[in-house]
Amino acid sequence: MMPDDPPAENKPRQRARTMSRKEMARMFRQQAAAGGIDPELQALMAELDANRPKHRGDCVEGERPCPYVSCKYNLYVDVNPRTGSVKMNFPDKELWELAETCALDVADRQGITLEEVGVIMNLTRERVRQLEMRGLTKLRVIADDEPRTQAQIDADRLRDEEDE
Repeated sequence: MMPDDPPAENKPRQRARTMSRKEMARMFRQQAAAGGIDPELQALMAELDANRPKHRGDCVEGERPCPYVSCKYNLYVDVNPRTGSVKMNFPDKELWELAETCALDVADRQGITLEEVGVIMNLTRERVRQLEMRGLTKLRVIADDEPRTQAQIDADRLRDEEDE
């Protein structure tokens, strides 16, 4: 930390940043035009991919912070399966600066507050509460086996798309 930097707890939270597929393609084209990917980096990426855990049991005692950012449980990035866009949850931090990198590790701890979830996921406490309420509502619908109307399904889909 530099002497001029404010203490970490006084720093404002930087919002997540989403990159579209077009933006990523443009970035890769620029990188290729500038000389391509470093061969050493390519070898490291191939090694990581070959050693990537296939099951929770393979990674429970694995390296932390977890280097497998492409894993759907990694907290560093989120990939929207519908659009292919990538959301950088912590654009101001590097992977090794995160206290938690695996959602499964957090779930194993059980019983954490909304505030703690917000810090781990780079969300406000209120946003975590909203997501919790939406998830509980969906679970109640499933548990009650109430048939949903097409209007309810469309409204949920639209709300989900607005959140992304």
